[in-house]
Amino acid sequence: MNIRNTKEEDYYKVIDVLNDWWGGRQMTHLLPRLFFEHFQPTSFIVEDDGVLSAFLIGFLSQTNPKEAYIHFVGVNPELRKKGIAKELYVLFFAKVQELGCNTVKCITSPVNEVSISFHKRMGFSATLEADYACAGQDRILFSKTIGY
Repeated sequence: MNIRNTKEEDYYKVIDVLNDWWGGRQMTHLLPRLFFEHFQPTSFIVEDDGVLSAFLIGFLSQTNPKEAYIHFVGVNPELRKKGIAKELYVLFFAKVQELGCNTVKCITSPVNEVSISFHKRMGFSATLEADYACAGQDRILFSKTIGY
């Protein structure tokens, strides 16, 4: 498997599989092309012989320069539980720490028990924020101190 930074044209590879990887849930609206245009240095693609295996889309906070944010992570369902997501997170941590960040944040829905469990295993603290995404749209907010 090859891990590299995203390129703009990777958008199509990801969007083509995104809903399928989420069991048919409509997810493409959550990952606009702009992430592939503007956050390449902190976003990654995993390929095996040119076939998409996984991706991580993350960026540095402009509001809080010591913070980075992981927006979206996906692993081909046939390749889950092989440590690929963990490897992507560790790579992201190293990259953003190199860029001066000491905190990584991300969010998920309270019903996404797999994500909650994964982030807790990765050392993130978790808090429930009521109405985070709008009235009635609660989210779990994750935070992890890295480095220093």
